[in-house]
Amino acid sequence: MKKGLLWSAIISAVLLFSGFNAPTYKIGRVKYNGGGDWYGDRTALQNLIKFCNDNLKTNFQAEEEIVEVGSSQLFDYPFVFLTGHGNVIFSAQEAQNLRKYLTGGGFLHIDDNYGLDKFIRPQMKKVFPELDFVELPVNHPVFHQKYDMPNGLPKVHEHDDKRPQAFGLIYKGRLVCFYSYESDLGNGWEDYGTYPGDSQETRLKALKMGANLMQYVFTR
Repeated sequence: MKKGLLWSAIISAVLLFSGFNAPTYKIGRVKYNGGGDWYGDRTALQNLIKFCNDNLKTNFQAEEEIVEVGSSQLFDYPFVFLTGHGNVIFSAQEAQNLRKYLTGGGFLHIDDNYGLDKFIRPQMKKVFPELDFVELPVNHPVFHQKYDMPNGLPKVHEHDDKRPQAFGLIYKGRLVCFYSYESDLGNGWEDYGTYPGDSQETRLKALKMGANLMQYVFTR
C-alpha cells in the first residue's frame, strides 16, 4: 500500500472508532459596510450553536465564521446572521450577491439589536425590489418546531414599549429571510449575566426560538 493511502486509512480508522464526526455545517455572521456594529452580540451565535448541537443533535461547527456580504464565500454557509444597532450599506454588487445567495437556497436571519430597522429595510429593498417584509403569524411553522411558541416571537428586551414582531421575505413560496424586530433575540442568546436583570427563563425562550428557526431552515 502506498504511504499516502496508508495514512489515509489510519486516519479514517481513528476517526471512525473515536466517534469523532466532522462538523456538517458552518454558521456565518455577516460583516457589512456603513459603520454599524455588525459584530454585536459577540457570544450569541456560539451559544445558539451549542444549544442546537445539544438539543437538536445538529452537528454545527462550534464557532461562527465572519463573512462579507459581497464575498463568494457567502455561499459556503446555509445560514447567516446579521445584527447591529446602526447604519448598513449594501453596494450594488453586494445586493446582487446576497440575492443570488438567497434565491439559490441560502437563508438570512436579521436581528434588530435596536435601531437597525430604518437602515436595513431600504438595503433589503436593493436585494429584493419586488418584495416587502410580511409579518409572520403565530401559527407559522417556524414557531412550532421542536419547541412550541404559541405566542410567536419572544420578547427579550424592552426599548420603545413595542411588541415583538417576526417579519419574512418570501421568494417563490420560500421564506428566505427572517427578521426579528423589537425582540432582541441575539441579546437573549448571549452568555447569562451579560445583561443584568435578564432571567434564565427569558434566555431559554430566546434559545428555543433560535433553535426552532434553525430546525425550520435545515429541514425544509
